[in-house]
Amino acid sequence: MCLVPLMMLTVAGCGTSPQPQQYGDQRGDQSEQDLWHGGSVPHLRADVIHVLPHDPSLFTQGLETHSGTLYESTGKHGESVLRAVSLTTGEELRRVELPRRFFGEGITVVGDRIWQLSWRAGTAFLRDRNSLRELRRVDYDGQGWGLCSDGWRLVMSDGSARLTFRDPESFARRGEVTVRLGGNPVEEINELECVDGAVWANVWKTDHLVRIDPATGRVTAVVDAGDLLTEAEASSAGVLNGVAATDREGEFLLTGKYWPSLFRVRFVPA
Repeated sequence: MCLVPLMMLTVAGCGTSPQPQQYGDQRGDQSEQDLWHGGSVPHLRADVIHVLPHDPSLFTQGLETHSGTLYESTGKHGESVLRAVSLTTGEELRRVELPRRFFGEGITVVGDRIWQLSWRAGTAFLRDRNSLRELRRVDYDGQGWGLCSDGWRLVMSDGSARLTFRDPESFARRGEVTVRLGGNPVEEINELECVDGAVWANVWKTDHLVRIDPATGRVTAVVDAGDLLTEAEASSAGVLNGVAATDREGEFLLTGKYWPSLFRVRFVPA
């Protein structure tokens, strides 16, 4: 592993990271076993290329990169923000706060806009990508968890085994599919990343990600990312909750709630 000191993705003056005891954020051993042994699909692991500093005070909910900028959405009422960070210098370029009644969730870039979800408020925010300024709000039914764009539609998770497809302009619902591994639904699909015709998703309360065929909902690979944090780091960190493709083919950024690091990885056979 290579530590890159220039990529300072922390914010000056951060305090000690809080303990992840809210919102059911403990890991679940049973679901880990179900994912790893639940179907005849390739088993992958996260091979670390670089380790980058990350602000451990952030309750990370969504992660995305675009043209050298990292966009990060965070949660908790009264603390939810959307921020833009330079991937070259680590400088925080912009930050906007959500109104206190909104709990920030997943994000995705669509051209010069960003869609941002909220957890239980049923509101999606459309923002200008450069300024992060809010352009409009759209209501939706149910909860908002993860979000990604496959180039012609949005893919959204709500904490169930369902992925919902939405129009990238109106946010109108255009269909859905159930995520299944070995014929069984995979519940608590969380943060999403669309890349190369597949949807990558982390499964809440686990250190695993799944690769999903959006046409069928079938899981086509399972990734074990459980060795990223040291034992000491994991004791004060929350769960994996951030996946973003980079501009380098086959490389991803991974982080989580209250994590002190952001990992540039490749997914390789376990």
